[in-house]
Amino acid sequence: MPLVRTLQKHWPQARLHWVIDRAGYKLLEGLAGVDFHVYDKKSGLAGMRALRHELPAAGFDALLQMQVAFRANMLSGFIPARRRIGYDRSRSKDLHGLFVNERIADRPGIHVLDAIGSFCEPLGLKQTEVVWDLPVPADAHAWAAAQWPQDGKPVLMISPCSSHVRRNWYADRYGAVADHAAQRGWRVVLCGGRSDLERSTTDAILAAMRQPALDLVGKDTLKQLPALLARADLVMTPDSGPMHIANAMGTKVLGLHAASNPLRSGPYSDVRYCVDRYDDAARKFLGKPASELKWGSKIEFDDVMALITVEDAIAAFERYAAG
Repeated sequence: MPLVRTLQKHWPQARLHWVIDRAGYKLLEGLAGVDFHVYDKKSGLAGMRALRHELPAAGFDALLQMQVAFRANMLSGFIPARRRIGYDRSRSKDLHGLFVNERIADRPGIHVLDAIGSFCEPLGLKQTEVVWDLPVPADAHAWAAAQWPQDGKPVLMISPCSSHVRRNWYADRYGAVADHAAQRGWRVVLCGGRSDLERSTTDAILAAMRQPALDLVGKDTLKQLPALLARADLVMTPDSGPMHIANAMGTKVLGLHAASNPLRSGPYSDVRYCVDRYDDAARKFLGKPASELKWGSKIEFDDVMALITVEDAIAAFERYAAG
């Protein structure tokens, strides 16, 4: 989104096309100035061929190939473009280099969002500010506003699950932090999707808690989620989509990081309230400090999130509460 905003700022008349998955489209539908092309991963090569037929016959002046997974690389081969801009060699994988003819600069040690932002540089532009401005309709904000009264209580929202199970924290530990917040006068709200994992995790958190909490898991849509996250004062979550949506909406994030590096993939605007056990994980599971790992390395081992204690999360919560 920030890259789209940069392109729109410098080239307001440019036609932007975005190849996107179904969930992403549900979140971003209605974004002005962008033509979306939805690709279903399950459709395979047939879906790739179908995508080619819906794209402009004349092709594009430039393709920004901002994913390196093999499927994304293959899909890009069906998109006609004169300039095909991809990642630098150090971040390339899965035959990425075969599908691009230009590369962004190699800048190790930067956040993923800054790497994506640099895709405008081969086009002669520079991303000097980061703006999201997600397309959230008024009725989504109205739905979020109706979920609890605006009574002055600060809100801790817990989105407990990521798409990677080994990045997820433990229900009893979430419950302990939630109880601490409730005892401090905070309202605790749980949010999440409709998967069995998210439902069972939420049920376990509620069972572990001694204080009441508002359970909204499975009750919102992807359009309502940003509005819901925007109503929170602080969102506690592992490295996940809701982490980055909350950040985009201006909400502070208590990120739980052991499997991933918060400096690379944490909440972009503010990591002050994150728990960072990434270096501890590197030493325990890989036998070396994080500084010796390739930038972007994941440490997704069983029990890696056990390195994050309840005391760690409460300390992060208190840093925020102290202002």
